[in-house]
Amino acid sequence: MMDSRGQDGFRLLWPVVFLERMLSGHEQSNRELEQLILEREEAHERMTTDYLDKNLFSLKSPAVDWLKRSIHKSAIDYCKRAGQDYPIDWSLQGWANVNRLGDYHDPHNHPYAYLSGTYYVSVPDSRAPLRNRADVRPGCITFYDPRSAVNMTAIKDDPQIEPEFTVSPKAGMILMWPAFLMHYVHPNLSDALRISISFNLIVKNPTDYLPQQ
Repeated sequence: MMDSRGQDGFRLLWPVVFLERMLSGHEQSNRELEQLILEREEAHERMTTDYLDKNLFSLKSPAVDWLKRSIHKSAIDYCKRAGQDYPIDWSLQGWANVNRLGDYHDPHNHPYAYLSGTYYVSVPDSRAPLRNRADVRPGCITFYDPRSAVNMTAIKDDPQIEPEFTVSPKAGMILMWPAFLMHYVHPNLSDALRISISFNLIVKNPTDYLPQQ
């Protein structure tokens, strides 16, 4: 594994690298992506749930090409930050999500992938006037610490005290994380659509990248 020792002998063990960034120049591409996704949904009513039916990135579109390039660049940056400073051969699979009022996604991870992520095309800026608990996080996405019950030993100022991490996304934001990480998409509590594109990076010929034992 990457050597994380400091000069005083301490190590940071088992970190999870998480990417959260805004993509520059997303405004025009998002308009094109939104139109493309809604046209596909009109032709395929179950598009959001039948997410493996067709790879979104196989479509011919300037906006799709822009997003593919942006994802590949972000993935290269991610791998370098994680200590993998060498070329990795992967395939990109993606699907669109159109979430209306009340739509959500149960806690899950992404089997058989190496990295997963989501790009946000359109995010509501308000929620419907409903009577809800004060701690609801409409439209957010929450990630859970994969080390079960590690927060049980946390004390004040311990960085392990929070077992979850929540992001309130914005249009133009890309998130990327290890595919094993459990996450939950909170309900959309707005009459406006929340449109996103989720994706997996799947390593080709994975035996070529096995670590030395």
